[in-house]
Amino acid sequence: MQRQLPGTLIACGFVALAACAGLAPSDSDTDLLQQARAIFKPLPAHFGDAEHPVTPERVVLGRMLFFDTRISLDGTSGCARCHQPFLYGTDGLAKVIGVKDRMGRRNAPTVLNAALQISQHWNGDRASPEDQAMKSLLGPPSFGNPDYAAAMARINAIPGYRASFEKVFPGEKKPVTPENWAKAIGAYVRTLVTPDPFDAFLNGDANALSPRQQAGLRKFITTGCAGCHGGVGLGGGTYQKFGIFEEYWKATGSKTLDRGYIEVTNDPAHLYFFKVPPLRNVAMTPPYFHDGSVASLSEAVKIMARLQLGKTPSDEDVGDIVAFLNSLTGKLPKDFVTVPILPAAAFN
Repeated sequence: MQRQLPGTLIACGFVALAACAGLAPSDSDTDLLQQARAIFKPLPAHFGDAEHPVTPERVVLGRMLFFDTRISLDGTSGCARCHQPFLYGTDGLAKVIGVKDRMGRRNAPTVLNAALQISQHWNGDRASPEDQAMKSLLGPPSFGNPDYAAAMARINAIPGYRASFEKVFPGEKKPVTPENWAKAIGAYVRTLVTPDPFDAFLNGDANALSPRQQAGLRKFITTGCAGCHGGVGLGGGTYQKFGIFEEYWKATGSKTLDRGYIEVTNDPAHLYFFKVPPLRNVAMTPPYFHDGSVASLSEAVKIMARLQLGKTPSDEDVGDIVAFLNSLTGKLPKDFVTVPILPAAAFN
């Protein structure tokens, strides 16, 4: 089973995409760049499109809503609770803890570059950043509202927001709606792009990656990692079974089994399938896997090689691959590292 992002070269399997592209591995910097360009693509400036425009007005409103906790059931939880700037858009926890300190079922993926993915959440039950923003209003561990009317009442109780919604969505009789909440937050999330040294390398700067990072890139390709972790995000474009060569929990030590994508499709063939996570900023977003069961990136690389490729890489190879993965750490957007001033109002 494979779903694919349009225009992205993703061919999940157990051979390197370099071979799929007809390119033999080479020690030449030029050939390495050629291989990389056949498999990966640099990040765009933003992830807006005709259906999801990234207008300045929407982004400003969406940024305020993203950081505001007063729309939640108890006034303590919001998007930024699980997607904190100082932790590169994650919360550092194995599993999310949200409103009323309720624990979620899975690890919080980073919000950075999230819009490049085929869906949101590990099991793909959210179609887009907008869908995620809207449904999170009712999610028990996220905002926890009993219904959309309660959430909109909280927004309407903050006078500054009513005026902002009227400005951003002119001509609408009642602009404060769940759909417009989602459009605003989605527009903001679509601007959270983190260009990194690997982008510079793909754009022709041979010195953007250190010699060890280039060695790691070669091994990432030839080992087979790029078979699923390709494209713009180095992942995020397909669903794959976690645990091809053995049951995943035997390697991760997971205490609770997660059925994954089958919960969305009800197709028995999708048992233990999960969305392949993108690897942008992966060095900054531990713990790893859907249940946050592994704290170390080196250990995560070893486990993935074992479970998905049936391989046992040497410590040197793992170190080189981790060095490459560190080149995927990008610069945080300026409108993410600072918190906006929100409209004044007490939580109600």
